[in-house]
Amino acid sequence: MAIVVVYDQGAASPRDIIGRLGGSEPVVVALAPSEHAQQVGPLFEENCAGVVSLADTDEAVVALLRRYPVEGILTFSERMLPDTARLAELLGLPYNSPETVRVLTDKAAQRRCLREAGVDSVRSMVVSTPEDWPAALALTGLPAVVKPVRGEGSRNTVRVTDPEHGAAVVEEFLRTEPALVVEEFLQGADCAPFGDYVSVESAVTPEGSCHYAVSGKLPLAPPFRESGQFWPSQLPPEQQAEVVSLTDRALRALGVTHGLTHTEIKLTPAGPRLIEVNGRLGGEQAELARRAVGLDLVALAGEIALGRSVNLSPVRPEGVHFQYYTPGPTAPARVERVDGAAAVRALPGITGYRPSVRPGTELAGGTSTTLLDLLCGSADDHQGMTALLEQAVDRLAFEFTVDGRRVLRTARDLLTNP
Repeated sequence: MAIVVVYDQGAASPRDIIGRLGGSEPVVVALAPSEHAQQVGPLFEENCAGVVSLADTDEAVVALLRRYPVEGILTFSERMLPDTARLAELLGLPYNSPETVRVLTDKAAQRRCLREAGVDSVRSMVVSTPEDWPAALALTGLPAVVKPVRGEGSRNTVRVTDPEHGAAVVEEFLRTEPALVVEEFLQGADCAPFGDYVSVESAVTPEGSCHYAVSGKLPLAPPFRESGQFWPSQLPPEQQAEVVSLTDRALRALGVTHGLTHTEIKLTPAGPRLIEVNGRLGGEQAELARRAVGLDLVALAGEIALGRSVNLSPVRPEGVHFQYYTPGPTAPARVERVDGAAAVRALPGITGYRPSVRPGTELAGGTSTTLLDLLCGSADDHQGMTALLEQAVDRLAFEFTVDGRRVLRTARDLLTNP
């Protein structure tokens, strides 16, 4: 039997897909028409059973896919979830329904569904024109968060604290976004030195859900850009049980029946609140799971897609295993050099450091989470992790050209003042 991977940039690389899915069953790749997907297309053509272009009509794509003994379908890309649900329905393959995928990828619809189910109620409103801003402001109050109805990686996501700033942000973002969501800002509890949110990693099958990990987070870089995560989280058992229970109720309310999910939860003084539910593997989770407990999440996703029973229970890693990423500058810039890689790799406890950029890389800037690197390591406990990260961050710096000027930025500076 073969498995279809609907591919664009996401939580699993081509190398992961080829090496971890292609070892047991033939892999057929349904390739997005994006620039990135086209660049890696030859790699899939060389190593997979087949490659089908999604630039064709659904009828043509389905006809080509039916040439293979296809028994399962999945994606690791947020933007490809709707295509995957549509193809699954046309091919008669198990997957989340198109309606479930709609509420997973439409932030306004997701908030409405969770509110109506009594799971979590965050004041929010869809804004389609600048004239909608006053009504949204009256509903949500300040501070508020403005973000696209559909988006990923914190693209065009900002916190606004005064009406004039909010009006300007809405007007600017609506030039490139068809609609926005304005919602109340959830004030986090004081969780320093950790982030004030966590994510719950879940596997959903017809037999039920297994919430196999709660990922702790490093503090967000402004405005809402991730800087790292770790297993296990710092939460005590009773608080961890609360976030897992909230996740379980959210998945049921949204109708999720299939695959891996990644649910982000804010830790507020009043208790856990939902940020959003994502219907796919979380970013960099595959690396973290392999290193922390030897769990292959890419292969697990394939097993679920093929309808096989999976034997999974909550993970219990020894020690603390972490990832750190330096966020890129919010201003457009060209990378000139990366300093400190060798010094960071020499630190005891650091297991790997990989820059994501090289000299000449052009960065678009903006609020999206653009990662300059990936730093991996392990420590005996959370205190040891924090101390090791302090040493590592102090050794990293990046030189950019911004507006024709050479600028040297430390990693610490990029974390606090992007």
